[in-house]
Amino acid sequence: MQTQIKKFTRLTIGVIAAFVFLQSCTEHVKEPPKDEKFAITDSLINRLLIDTVRNPNSETDLSFSAKIAPNDETTAKIFPMVSGNVRSVPVKLGDRVSKGQVLATMGSAEMAGFDKEAISSSAELRNAARSMKLAEDLYKSGLSSARDLEEAKNNYLVKQAEEKRSKAVLNLNGGSTNGTYTLKSPISGFVIEKNVNSNMQLRPDNSQSLFTVADLSTVWALINIYESDIASIKEGDEVKISILSYPDKVFTGKIDKIYNILDEDSKVMHARVSIPNPGYLLKPGMMATVQIASKSDVNLPSINANNIIFDENKNYVLVLDKVKKVRIQQVEIGRKSGDKAYISKGLQPGDRIVASKQVFLYESLKD
Repeated sequence: MQTQIKKFTRLTIGVIAAFVFLQSCTEHVKEPPKDEKFAITDSLINRLLIDTVRNPNSETDLSFSAKIAPNDETTAKIFPMVSGNVRSVPVKLGDRVSKGQVLATMGSAEMAGFDKEAISSSAELRNAARSMKLAEDLYKSGLSSARDLEEAKNNYLVKQAEEKRSKAVLNLNGGSTNGTYTLKSPISGFVIEKNVNSNMQLRPDNSQSLFTVADLSTVWALINIYESDIASIKEGDEVKISILSYPDKVFTGKIDKIYNILDEDSKVMHARVSIPNPGYLLKPGMMATVQIASKSDVNLPSINANNIIFDENKNYVLVLDKVKKVRIQQVEIGRKSGDKAYISKGLQPGDRIVASKQVFLYESLKD
């Protein structure tokens, strides 16, 4: 009996010892959680983009899209003056042409008629000249009256005027003979539009230009300005133009015309900039980004609207602070214009705000 009691006692002590050992191991594994709070370091700040709150009425750059277009004042649309059949077109789209260079030739019944009129008027003028000379000789001999001489002179003047008219019509229509019509370029430049090919039939009622030739030594940038920015733009504003094809080159100019009409489809107003184009780098149809130096008339400090964080119907920015390094600052927006926000409360001119990773920092700091 005592032996059984001893065995039971030992078993109980072993179970208790095992329980105590397991409990101590469990307590050793469980460590109290560390209170790790997000901290802004100097190295992090150095990697952030920082913007400065701008003064009221300060000059700022507004960004717009634009399209390069030929200068209408140095562009010629070329129409055929007669109908007929196109025989040859020696130029191609994009070719550089000189003033007076042949663009196309065609056969035309109308030109044949102009040729006939010019030849006939020249022959009639020669006959009128002989008749007038004969009338003068007869008058001097007393064989004709002064009235006959006067009629001969008047007939000669009429035939002379008719010859000038027929030759002018022939020259205006190419000045060719044998019914050939020649279409020539009136200016030097580049063929930017071509609507004709060999063997094409041109009707008398053709209303489409066959060629458009543009002198591209100067081009236009047509800027798209939205309603919210119209008040910020005026003639004479300096612009900087960037083209995707030339990322390292900046073209400059000034706004020389504002079209005071909104496009019904795009709801934008156009402004025009004339740009010198040495080397013909700028091509009609290219898209561009335009920076316009504009002075605001709003008496509020301004920042880039992309730097504002919207949370729970309130607006915030992250301000660089000497003590806290970065702090959350609630702001009130007076108005917006494009990507610019005018701040009515919460910021002062010269304050420095975070302009990158601001949403991540805001979420980390507000907790």
